[in-house]
Amino acid sequence: MPSPLLQRALDAWALVPASLRIGGGLGGTAFRALRLLRREGWGGIRRGLRIARSTLPNGAVPGSGGYNRNDYTEWLRRYGCISDAQRAALRAHAAALPAQPLISVLLPVYNADPDWLAQTIASVRAQIYPHWELCIADDASTDAALRPLLERQAAADPRIKLMFRERNGHISAATNSALALAGGAWVALLDHDDLLTEEALLHVADAISRRPQLRMIYSDEDKIDAQGGRFDPYFKPDWNPDLFHAQNMLSHLGVYQTALVRELGGLREGFEGAQDYDLALRCAEHLEPAQIHHIPRVLYHWRAHHQSTAAAAAAKPYAWAAGERALGEHFARLKVAAKVRKAGIHYKVDYPLPEAPPLVSLIIPTRNALHLLRPCIASVLDRTCYANYEILVVDNGSDDPATLAYLRKLEADPRVRVLRDARPFNFSALNNAAVRAARGELVGLLNNDIEVIAPDWLAEMASHALLPGVGAVGARLLFPDQTLQHAGVVLGIGGCAGHAQRGLAAGERGYFGRATLTHTAAAVTGACLVIRKAIYEQVGGLDEENLAIAFNDVDFCLRVRAAGYRNVVVPAAELFHHESATRGLDTAPEKRARFRAEVRHMVRTWGDALYTDPCYNPNLSLLHEDFSLAWPPRVDFLAADDVAPDDAGFSESAYLTAHPQIAEAVARGTYASGLAHYQAAGRAQGLPLDLGGRMLTE
Repeated sequence: MPSPLLQRALDAWALVPASLRIGGGLGGTAFRALRLLRREGWGGIRRGLRIARSTLPNGAVPGSGGYNRNDYTEWLRRYGCISDAQRAALRAHAAALPAQPLISVLLPVYNADPDWLAQTIASVRAQIYPHWELCIADDASTDAALRPLLERQAAADPRIKLMFRERNGHISAATNSALALAGGAWVALLDHDDLLTEEALLHVADAISRRPQLRMIYSDEDKIDAQGGRFDPYFKPDWNPDLFHAQNMLSHLGVYQTALVRELGGLREGFEGAQDYDLALRCAEHLEPAQIHHIPRVLYHWRAHHQSTAAAAAAKPYAWAAGERALGEHFARLKVAAKVRKAGIHYKVDYPLPEAPPLVSLIIPTRNALHLLRPCIASVLDRTCYANYEILVVDNGSDDPATLAYLRKLEADPRVRVLRDARPFNFSALNNAAVRAARGELVGLLNNDIEVIAPDWLAEMASHALLPGVGAVGARLLFPDQTLQHAGVVLGIGGCAGHAQRGLAAGERGYFGRATLTHTAAAVTGACLVIRKAIYEQVGGLDEENLAIAFNDVDFCLRVRAAGYRNVVVPAAELFHHESATRGLDTAPEKRARFRAEVRHMVRTWGDALYTDPCYNPNLSLLHEDFSLAWPPRVDFLAADDVAPDDAGFSESAYLTAHPQIAEAVARGTYASGLAHYQAAGRAQGLPLDLGGRMLTE
């Protein structure tokens, strides 16, 4: 029998084929492993192996034909390839567009690998959309092979414009030289070793044709290794200003109205490595959200090699410094008193509080549960560095003598008020009544099973809640075992709503950093929520009549969003959440009936909005909370796109409608006995065993 060490090695070796499939081949897997090692050490490698382990049969999802939900290689075979018939239909679609703008692709070149450069140019020449020009500016390359290569390419296609700079000026100056050649109404940025998909510019032209108000466009992207293997797709949200201030989520493919770029003076020298981030920041300052458009398709392949930030952020440390400076100057131009600092490979924006911070009324409903209430309130009183707050404990008919004695003692503290409300438990009604009694400019909803971790949690949340345009602000909540409970709500998960990346292991950043980065979310949990009292009252508070227990926070946030505000997750505000520790599972028939009635109300009220979360992506699954791939994606097809035979008749939304108990599993049964209960229910109905909200990294 092998030793434990040898057995672990054998187990790891058995996962190599699965790792290669997820990673996009040997090259992509090697780059991913190196990046994990640099960012997270050997713990990151172990996490990668856990993900690979989920590719075993129990990781398959409906509609995938038995493949693991994160098998990007198989996913691309089905949804990332264009047949000859589809290609012909797309060409016909391009010819029929009412607007057919000329798109100038800007390509700065300096000592590029000749083979990769030839592939880059070929990817432009292969575009289905014909109305483009390729503007190439060679930045005084010293490689003698490049000039004849570029001249041959220009001679072969009249749509290629070419100029050679006499002196090396770096990427911003070279891109501006390419911009000077541009005759198109739009410019697209392309690096000299990257690739466009053949339909990339068609999707851009289609968006411009459908939405003439647009001035800035971006798409999803993935990476490509030296062998042509594709991996690491970034399926992005729609315009998300808070996430954009934490990372350059626009990146590739970035397309801009030429007049706007020229009006701003092109790319700025001195920001090399983050020149595109600086440009996007400056453009965004002049635009309304409706003028910025996201195409939810991979249109750009970012070449991963040892000198590129696609492979590892450490390859170009100067880029992060330039990005930090660009972001700081962005806020200075907007006259926003924000401080920017580097946070790992991303950025953290700190917004100052007013000289006299406003009063925050923290509302904590409870019934008995002294073992939870006491540490909750003690953690607020002892660990919160924000001084100007009051606590409103809503006593919902407590009858435990020890709890009643504790509440009497609390009333002696000038920071605490106890409100008696003995009506039958209605979470929405209890909070609404307490908000009416609150004295604060800001109100905070807190569950009685919350426990403060970060002392500046309230300062972080209040500083964001006071920003113009911000509605509800949510926190990063952890289960006691340090796994993630909440970092924003994703609409449509399980048929209604779910917690983004719930169950993520301690120390993990999540999908492209989302679990640790400030970002706009469709909704946040009412377990820890801060908002201006005026906005709370403006939208009518929580729905007491239809959503007494579940989804009232989601509905509330959607009404806040409909009123013109954005909801924000601030992961720097970190707290423990002993979720549902006292309420238990809703297994009684009357409770399950109530829960399903609340789900039906959400579906009736919000309809398609539940399946089109702008802070998520239609290429990502609604069956899971872990940002895994959707089979098939929920994207609108331009022309005669069809699906593989084994996908015929399957859609996530139809599946969720047919199995409403999945919403219960996601909302109630992810952990402990709840997981066992709902998985047993799922097995009885023939559901895959991992539909109870189980996370990829468990």
